[in-house]
Amino acid sequence: MTDERPAPAAGLRERKKRRTRDALLRAALLLFISQGYERTTVDEITDAVEVSQRTFFRYFANKEEVAFAVQDLVESHFVAELRARPASEAPLEAMRGAVLAAWDTVEEAISEVVPIDLYMRGYQLIESTPALLAVHLRRSTELEEEIARLIAAREGLDLDTDPRPRVAVAAFSGVMRVTGRLWGQGEDTSVAAIRRMTEAYLDQIGPALAADWRRNGA
Repeated sequence: MTDERPAPAAGLRERKKRRTRDALLRAALLLFISQGYERTTVDEITDAVEVSQRTFFRYFANKEEVAFAVQDLVESHFVAELRARPASEAPLEAMRGAVLAAWDTVEEAISEVVPIDLYMRGYQLIESTPALLAVHLRRSTELEEEIARLIAAREGLDLDTDPRPRVAVAAFSGVMRVTGRLWGQGEDTSVAAIRRMTEAYLDQIGPALAADWRRNGA
């Protein structure tokens, strides 16, 4: 009979690692917000958690990776929701359903890592810090390509010869960037607020592409 008693010890080690990583992430975000991303050093982050630099680099390659760690979680949540959408949905319908479903459920996932208000302030920090905003735009381009390939696969299209998946994703991503920026500048920085804004703006993609705005608005 196999003895499986070591398993609980392994589980305990993993939980300890998770707690250390989350503590480093929370400390880093708090320091970034209170004194600025560029002014914060790795030493200050590790001192706040009372661990070594070696421990920090065991979990994160650099400060940039810490700054985007929760955003990575949010984006992965969206991609997972998109993969789960019914095959019968059209591309924009699937992306709209995926992002609204993600906002409905991601709060719990974020809260397991950092307090939700800390994530919100961290997003505002990214939007207001030139160095981080540049990285955010580069990462957004990479995510758009991943989504376009996912949409192409859903539709049975060759992304290298059919531009429609990239065009649809570009329209969707443009709305995401606008709503993210406006939400970050507003007074209500709750998940519910960005969900409402996202839904309202996505519903305007069709009218915004209409041939004659004046006639349609008359």
